[in-house]
Amino acid sequence: MRLALKKGFSFGLTSGIITTLGLMVGLFSGTASQLAVLGGILTIAVADSMSDALGIHMSEETTNNNHSQVWAITIATFLTKLIFSLTFVIPVLLFDLSTAIFVSIIWGLFALIVINYKLAKSKKENPVRLILEHLSIAVLVIIATYLIGIWISHTFKY
Repeated sequence: MRLALKKGFSFGLTSGIITTLGLMVGLFSGTASQLAVLGGILTIAVADSMSDALGIHMSEETTNNNHSQVWAITIATFLTKLIFSLTFVIPVLLFDLSTAIFVSIIWGLFALIVINYKLAKSKKENPVRLILEHLSIAVLVIIATYLIGIWISHTFKY
């Protein structure tokens, strides 16, 4: 059961960070609207958490015959992603939008560093390699969604 919770937690946390940051940065660069960013976070926190939980549930069902473990992974994924995604609401409510985006990026990357450090240590691997690998992916997502937001704002004037 402990492994199931660990799987759900690490998947939910990683997905929650990268997906939410990507959405926030894209909406910010495309609209500069606090309302759009806040609405996006709340929407993705619910919809994507449920979607990822169902996805991991179905994936685990193909390889895992232990139904209680499958459900533990499913619930851990859903709750971790939902709760962690919602933490990004706090900076949006406390700061002006550009500062909130900066604070959110720092918060998300810090959390990725911590989870990857713990993961590497538990696998007796070099934490630097794992951290750099996963931070690189997160940064690529942030850059890509920033550029997509700019492209959208220039292409589809509102």
